Amino acid sequence: MSGHVRTALISTAGHCKVACGFCFRADRAHGFLDTRTYTRTLSRLKETGVDGVCLTGGEPTHHPHLRQLVRLAHQFGMSVSMVTSARTVTDVITLSHVADLLANVTVSADSEGAMLLGRTTRTVASGIDTLRAISTETRILHVTCWDLSDGECRALAGLVTGAGVEVQFSPVVLDEHALRREGMSLQEYPARQLLDAEVLEHYFDLSDRYRGHLDELRDLQLPGEGERRQCRSATAYVSADGLIRRCPYGRASVDVHAPRAEIGRFLTDPAQDRVTPDCAAICRPSAPLDARSSTPAERRAACPHEHGTGPSRLPGPDR
Repeated sequence: MSGHVRTALISTAGHCKVACGFCFRADRAHGFLDTRTYTRTLSRLKETGVDGVCLTGGEPTHHPHLRQLVRLAHQFGMSVSMVTSARTVTDVITLSHVADLLANVTVSADSEGAMLLGRTTRTVASGIDTLRAISTETRILHVTCWDLSDGECRALAGLVTGAGVEVQFSPVVLDEHALRREGMSLQEYPARQLLDAEVLEHYFDLSDRYRGHLDELRDLQLPGEGERRQCRSATAYVSADGLIRRCPYGRASVDVHAPRAEIGRFLTDPAQDRVTPDCAAICRPSAPLDARSSTPAERRAACPHEHGTGPSRLPGPDR
């Protein structure tokens, strides 16, 4: 299968005030993506056939020239999406000023257990309030799940139905250090994810892709499960310092200031990276699921591919 890149996830800021305890961002630093570097990036991406970008962070609403970033992408004929944790009045106002220019907006939230684990305050209710405040046609709530209860899922279903937004779920992904900190074994960890999926299924239809994703994470975490598969993602990653990778965790990269031919080869040749638990958590198929609603309104759950915070409706990779 061709490894040709079709979309790009762009980090507009190297830092984020939320600082989730379970964050698996590959690069964390201070500063923002320079507008000139960003413009050059868009030009090189367009030359290789990329037609959509997703702005992420850090926190994209903190970028001082966010509206300019969105408009520049449109000038190159690209659709623009965004993943954000915007909650403060200032952040939500900034988001609302560009919302009409975005194909979709994904607002990140955490379950009660995930908030406790990651020391965050990104509640589902506050995420829905942010989505209600913007005019983007497609509004998506992305919920990172850990240690779910039936009552919490019932309340979540009611909130989503009343708000008229789409919802995506992803499990918390912990590395070996985090597992030791939580006192969990490699066997208990995937079992917790499966239990959460079972509770979710009482109120949302989870697709076979979601179950398959949990299986993949389990196989990647457990030793002796065979050779890791080669990455075949169709989404590139651009860091806030202007490096293009085929995977946020990939070792190979090319600078946006490199010659055109070098960038072109990097984006059109098959990726050489192998799939890891971290990259599998933020780069996977993203498709709407069949809805089962216990109320008149439709509810949809989807398996997101970013990132984390992850990107919203950009086409997901095939692995």
